[in-house]
Amino acid sequence: MSPRADADVTDLVARARAGEARAVARLISLVEDESPLLREVMTELAPYAGRAHVVGITGAPGVGKSTSTSALVAELRRAGRRVGVLAVDPSSPFSGGALLGDRVRMGEHALDPGVFIRSMAARGHLGGLAWTTPQALRVLDAAGCDVILVETVGVGQSEVEVAALADTTLVLLAPGMGDGIQAAKAGILEIGDLYVVNKADRDGADQVRRDLRSMLALGDRPEGAWRPPIVKTVASSGTGVDEVVAEIDRHRAWLSDSGELERRRTRRAREEIEAIALTTLRRRWDDDRGRADVGRLAAEVVAGTSDPYAAADELLGTVPD
Repeated sequence: MSPRADADVTDLVARARAGEARAVARLISLVEDESPLLREVMTELAPYAGRAHVVGITGAPGVGKSTSTSALVAELRRAGRRVGVLAVDPSSPFSGGALLGDRVRMGEHALDPGVFIRSMAARGHLGGLAWTTPQALRVLDAAGCDVILVETVGVGQSEVEVAALADTTLVLLAPGMGDGIQAAKAGILEIGDLYVVNKADRDGADQVRRDLRSMLALGDRPEGAWRPPIVKTVASSGTGVDEVVAEIDRHRAWLSDSGELERRRTRRAREEIEAIALTTLRRRWDDDRGRADVGRLAAEVVAGTSDPYAAADELLGTVPD
């Protein structure tokens, strides 16, 4: 990278640190576009990471994730906190971009300088998140956000990746969702640090809470472990949202006191490192020479002159022990 590009990155990060929304948006665009400048961006951001509390918001389609996220932003701003929001949307099949615009979804916060909202496209990535989300989180963290809300694409049973990314995972449910509780059993009911029964003004909200309590009681939690609370809300009117924020703060305190916060963030960093390393390897194999090598090795495995482990060793340039 040229000295001029290095200077541009340094200036961009400095402006983002000062709270300039356009600089923050530009940095996140570099992340999404997998810019050649991304390594330098991450190097500049590294000293400023780790201050923000990351809250993942997940749940089945229709439970009110966007409305709840907007209500949480309002409550956090009343408390004087700077808030970042990454809303991971389904991807357009034409452009690959997010189908739903950030300011369309949370327009009431668009002009608040203490809020930065960005829609990111999932681009077909399983788990309800874009694979670039961890690096986008670093940008918002360095830009001075106290809390970062990550709202995922509507999830199914196995799409629970947000739990690995967040410090606190908030699982939303709602009455009148048919077999929503049953569908959640195998996945998202195992990941929540806080459960929110939204649309609690509807019939069936108390039953949903009772079902949740019964299923959570079946879990074998060691002494001193966090016991997820259940909060009822009506996000459209803001009812109960203050209690949700209080429980998020209580969980943050428990994470710090128990050492779990450091464990979660270390695990998150390890998974991010592995993802970057694997992506780099795949790109090396995706050029003409790499494709030819993989094709030759595959033919040898099919012919029986090699086996998959030996072929993998050769591809990685390693020698077996």
